[in-house]
Amino acid sequence: MTGLKTTPKRVLISDALSPAAVAIFRERGLVADLRPELGKDKEALAAAIGAYDGLAIRSTTKVTAALLDRAPRLTVIGRAGIGVDNVDVPAATARGVIVMNTPHGNAVTTAEHAIAMMLALAREIPQADASTQAGRWEKNRFLGIELTAKTLGVIGCGNIGAIVADRGIGLRMRVIAYDPFLTPERAVEIGVEKVDLDELLRRADVITLHVPLTDKTRNILSAEALARTKPGVRIVNCARGGLVDEAALRAALDAGHVAGAAFDVFSVEPATENVLFGHPNVICTPHLGASTREAQENVALQVAEQMADNLLHGAIRNAVNFPSISAEEAPRLRPYVALAERLGSFLGQLTEAPIRGIRIAFEGEVAGMNIRALTAAAVAGALRPFLEGVNMVSATEVARQRGLVVETTTRTGGGSNYGSVLHVTVEAEDMPRDAAGTVFQDGTPRIVEIRSIALEAAFAPQMLYVRNADRPGFIGQFGTLMGEAGVNVATFHLGRDRPGGDAICFAAVDEPVSPDLLRRIEAIPHVKRARVVRF
Repeated sequence: MTGLKTTPKRVLISDALSPAAVAIFRERGLVADLRPELGKDKEALAAAIGAYDGLAIRSTTKVTAALLDRAPRLTVIGRAGIGVDNVDVPAATARGVIVMNTPHGNAVTTAEHAIAMMLALAREIPQADASTQAGRWEKNRFLGIELTAKTLGVIGCGNIGAIVADRGIGLRMRVIAYDPFLTPERAVEIGVEKVDLDELLRRADVITLHVPLTDKTRNILSAEALARTKPGVRIVNCARGGLVDEAALRAALDAGHVAGAAFDVFSVEPATENVLFGHPNVICTPHLGASTREAQENVALQVAEQMADNLLHGAIRNAVNFPSISAEEAPRLRPYVALAERLGSFLGQLTEAPIRGIRIAFEGEVAGMNIRALTAAAVAGALRPFLEGVNMVSATEVARQRGLVVETTTRTGGGSNYGSVLHVTVEAEDMPRDAAGTVFQDGTPRIVEIRSIALEAAFAPQMLYVRNADRPGFIGQFGTLMGEAGVNVATFHLGRDRPGGDAICFAAVDEPVSPDLLRRIEAIPHVKRARVVRF
């Protein structure tokens, strides 16, 4: 009797991808259908997706919760590139779908585009080209600047930013960098001067942005920030739309304070119209940062190899929503992975000053688990509020690139009231911040300590953290403010180090907390800080 034949797993490629990627899938015994027209047709994509185990995409395809509802067989999504903002990652995670990206495949290409835009901006090359080809010989009109000895300000000195800095040094520019995660040692290693944002704005002749779009970086070049820049500054953005207040930049260009701007990304894309369009000192390209043959080939090959390994062997690489762990240990480890990520995220959201290191201590039974995956989860959580694309696989490498010290300690003997406790400390330049948690028998992660103050609370999607002095009247005033604002408090947890000492309130809330409400909470006598954190 012959064995039963297994049906080959199927991969849908719904965006334009290199034929080499299709070849990899087919060589591994997978069925791969290249249908790039589906990326722009959500109804046709929804009709087809149910027959596939894997989906390979670039930036055009939008993977929504509704699409995932039509994909019962889907187990892995592979994004050829770093950004996964076109994928509903929480919805994918809830359905057990792994989301992978290729974080390093187009770094050099994107960096080179930023350098090309800077050179074109300095010498007004697109404007001079258009003038010359129109038959006007306006040699005296286009008076550019020499970049040698100018100061290049790099906002975000991660993988791409560091390459841009290196190329700037090659052009004999002085390079200064603002990055809260860049340590002084790493700055020396890559040859840049680490500065704060205000100093970068004040000194830079050219500013180039290389950070993700997060709550902390949105409009990092606001109207106020642009007003603090050096007169005659030139601005390059090949990172993400929304990092610069485009209307404020147009006003600064019109006023002559900003000499020029070169943008590859825009707050709304496709950008068929934009406030920057039409200005004589603005250069625009249609999100071409990763558009070279080499980059397209690199990310296509990487995503195909990663997806094939996952579909055939269960391997997980460069996943944004799951760590590299074996199938045997997954059920036991998974709740601790969630705990580590949430503790790191909590501390990362509270940290404003540059981070120098992260310490994770494992106590009790958890000390005998896969602490590498747990460490990566904690580091990813701490870094993600500022850095795009950081996941449990790439987190420790991202930390290493920035010179962050990641330390782990284990103690199997215990010593607390819980069988397992995970302690996370984020060492920032201003002060350390710490929290601890455990996992209850039902698999629920709980926070059990903040700032060495005992406090037991379950994590909720949106929580309000308040630090105050232990004085009578706080609870009543807090409740009154929340009621007046129409914000329902779902759970309310208090802790203190001693009577009359430092105290903490940690409350789950159902409605958004406005900045005005935060200010009113901080105005309560003896309140030191109020902050919304999200998980």
